[in-house]
Amino acid sequence: MRVIYYILNKNLEQQAKAIFASEFLSYGELPKEWKKESLLDIADYLNGLAMQKFRPSNNEIDLPVLKIKELRQGSCDSSSERCSTNIDPKYIVHDGDVIFSWSGSLIVNIWCGGICGLNQHLFKVTSAKYDKWFYYAWTLHHLERFIAIASDMATTMGHIKRDELSKSEVLIPSKKDYDRIGSLLEPICANIINNRLENRKLVALRDSLLPKLMSGELDVSDIDL
Repeated sequence: MRVIYYILNKNLEQQAKAIFASEFLSYGELPKEWKKESLLDIADYLNGLAMQKFRPSNNEIDLPVLKIKELRQGSCDSSSERCSTNIDPKYIVHDGDVIFSWSGSLIVNIWCGGICGLNQHLFKVTSAKYDKWFYYAWTLHHLERFIAIASDMATTMGHIKRDELSKSEVLIPSKKDYDRIGSLLEPICANIINNRLENRKLVALRDSLLPKLMSGELDVSDIDL
């Protein structure tokens, strides 16, 4: 099933990319009632905290820390650092949040790995103006250019500056076109999230059952397949 969800999401991502290109990147001239803005105009890019300053105290309920490693693998694990729950709630990441790693390995993804704390060098991307499908798609659209900028920097760990977000052009459709395009891309975005969450449940179920099977605690010999 994990492989099936992976294939389904790859197909959905390809569909979304094709729709985005068709709807936003195929115009020679800006359609009537459309306008140009930037990434910083359509969304808020919240940089995370230096979580080493927010370690949990003794016997305190803690959270795993979301760093580049966790974002890349799509989940936290036993080696993930921990942080206090007594941090500003805006730095707590939930399933479905758009996360953008802007330093080191540049990645844009929708997090579906459970509640965690946002570390520095990662943006949590939100918007009070626009829907998730819109600011996620446009941030992802500029990722390739961001990677090129970071790779040209004469540092050991390339990154992009916030100023690059203000230079990143976004096309704002008319209300009618926004709603029409959203009716195509929003369900795809929702399905990708749902598939990842279902996949996480399967992983958790496997991890809980496998040790019992290996130890003989769970006997499946009488199951008729």
